[in-house]
Formats: sequence, structure tokens, C-alpha cells
Amino acid sequence: MFTLDATIDAVQNGKKQFVKTFVQNEKMADAMNLFIDAQATYTKQAFKVGVDTATALASETTKTVQEATKFDYTKFGEGIMKAYTATTSKK
Repeated sequence: MFTLDATIDAVQNGKKQFVKTFVQNEKMADAMNLFIDAQATYTKQAFKVGVDTATALASETTKTVQEATKFDYTKFGEGIMKAYTATTSKK
């Protein structure tokens, strides 16, 4: 997560440097810098939510796979065969 924040900050600092270099009107530069800061905050939050979602999804998938491996397929197969046999013997 730290690397992602550093990358976002690097891009946003580049934008601020562009504004500092090329925008001469002080009020316009301040407004643009506020917008750049808002972009940085939003982007960091969006990436954090994405990473948290992916982490939770991976964790739940792992739990589900582990539970699936605990399933006793032999007992399940025997139960199916008993049900099938009982159904076919009634006919």
C-alpha cells in the first residue's frame, strides 16, 4: 500500500509542479492545487477500497475451498446411491 501511495503522490506532485510552472494567476493556481489534492485523496481511497475488497475476496475464497475439501464425498455418494436404490426399488 505504501508504494501505491508514493506513486499517487509522485503523479500529483508532478501536476502541482506543472501548475506552479505554467499557471501565473494565483487564484487559478490555488483552485487547481485544491483540485489536485482532492484527486489524490479520492484516488488513495479508491485504491484502498480495491485492495481491501480483493483481500477479503481472496480470504473468503480460501475459506470456501478449505471447507469444500473437508466435505465427505464418500458419504455423499452413498446417500445418493441409497436414495436412488430406494426410488428404483419402489417401481
